[in-house]
Amino acid sequence: MSYPPIHITFLGTGTSSGVPMIACDCVVCRSADPKDQRLRSSILVQSPETTLVVDTGPDFRCQMLRQSVKQLDAVLLTHSHKDHIAGLDEVRAYNFFQQKPMEVFATEATIDRVKMEFDYAFSEHRMVGVPSINLNYINEHIPFTTGDLRVDPIPVWHMRMPVLGFRFGRFTYITDANRIDKASKDKISGSEVLVLNALRHEPHISHFTLKEAIALADELEIPQVYFTHISHQMGLHQDIEASLPPGRNLAFDNLSIIL
Repeated sequence: MSYPPIHITFLGTGTSSGVPMIACDCVVCRSADPKDQRLRSSILVQSPETTLVVDTGPDFRCQMLRQSVKQLDAVLLTHSHKDHIAGLDEVRAYNFFQQKPMEVFATEATIDRVKMEFDYAFSEHRMVGVPSINLNYINEHIPFTTGDLRVDPIPVWHMRMPVLGFRFGRFTYITDANRIDKASKDKISGSEVLVLNALRHEPHISHFTLKEAIALADELEIPQVYFTHISHQMGLHQDIEASLPPGRNLAFDNLSIIL
């Protein structure tokens, strides 16, 4: 199967608190290295005909301004936690300039939460200026298309919470996971580039550690893996990066990949 070329930009690579974390004076949060400054995790995916983002966290407005994204065709949501949906209201700017609703793709459970969090956008008597959103239900077992992009949903586990990853041809994006079943590993297999969450070194109830993420990357035999959803507890970017094996790298905000 042939896929269109895609350009991936990491809009954010931080965990729910971002880096630096409010009120923290650790060496990472005080670092002047731009690679230690992480907005909440999200990516921009651009093909010849389609521009979409995966997740609209609290930093969504800043991320769109920073990348000067003038057109946005769709939003894909991995799950309903605040650090992945809180900025969804900001799509109203695209509603205004594009004169159409924003296409949002998510599972039924995530859509139910979106309707609760942004109830004013779905009320019968909507106020002027609220976001216009067209909700599209994802069946986690069925690929779908938006524009010229085929999207393969990949179910993973965030402790006991189902979360979606997404595969776009040779590129797969997984965030907020600590367990991946064999069927989903099979869907990831063959990717040239995998993005995988790695929160910190110490064990966590719902995220992979760096060691666990490296082991999974090796198990799946993915040639290039970038780690994201990183906390300030991970350590300085330059120190961790220097310790990683070949083909295993920390992602950082504004990192760009072309496939």
